[in-house]
Amino acid sequence: MMKEITSRQVSQLVRELCIQANTILPQDLRNAICEACKAEASPVGQAILGDLRENYEFAEEKGLPICQDTGMAVVFVNWGQDCHLTGGSLEEAVNQGVAEGYVQGHLRLSVVEDPLRRVNTQNNTPAILHLQMVPGDQVEITVAPKGFGSENMTKMKMFNPSVTQEQVEDFIVEAVSQAGSNPCPPVVVGVGLGGTSEKAAILAKRALLRPAGEWNADPFYREMEQRLLERINRLGIGPQGMGGTTTALTVAIEPFGTHIAGLPCVVNLGCHVTRHACGTL
Repeated sequence: MMKEITSRQVSQLVRELCIQANTILPQDLRNAICEACKAEASPVGQAILGDLRENYEFAEEKGLPICQDTGMAVVFVNWGQDCHLTGGSLEEAVNQGVAEGYVQGHLRLSVVEDPLRRVNTQNNTPAILHLQMVPGDQVEITVAPKGFGSENMTKMKMFNPSVTQEQVEDFIVEAVSQAGSNPCPPVVVGVGLGGTSEKAAILAKRALLRPAGEWNADPFYREMEQRLLERINRLGIGPQGMGGTTTALTVAIEPFGTHIAGLPCVVNLGCHVTRHACGTL
């Protein structure tokens, strides 16, 4: 038997997740900021991390956005193959939910209809939709608002297959170094390795959803993540770029098979409020 899910159910869940993601910081990032505050060597850095903690606590208490840039809505949908959507298309349902969430939630409307004409859509649509078909009869939706202070710091490199691991790691560290204070550190570093150019970019974005401090299950990449985090935190950029020992909260690498002639690498940074909220139908 196919489980029926209406487009209205999808819209309602997306609406709720847009508001939740923008007002309530995930617990893993709260924990990471608190731990960083304890470990930060710079008094200024400690004070800033304390301010960040006070900010997300106040936002949740008052139902206000954690950051004034409530981002462009990036929506990940894992659609169970035993589910049937009724009442409209998935894209329409997601955009309807984003429009309702941003307008009714009084979130900043930051999206323009056309990249060159630059006319605001007044409802923060269109959203960016990533769909995966998965086994089962459930639909899991994750809304990850992406501010462009961090998004603009994205770096891509199409390496030759002869590249060394050290050169790949140097590129990742340099991407964070060049970003400096722009992505509002301490940052979450998402890295996509392999696939094609667009696959690596999606992998890097998905990497930002991994709970802070949860390392790659593969020991090879786990060691690489930990080594990169240590190197990045030695850059001295620190919280909000004011100096210190906490430039990044975590590093997450998502690898994928690729062509023998290349090695795509994308670095996508999340700010100290790398927001996301997840729900299931």
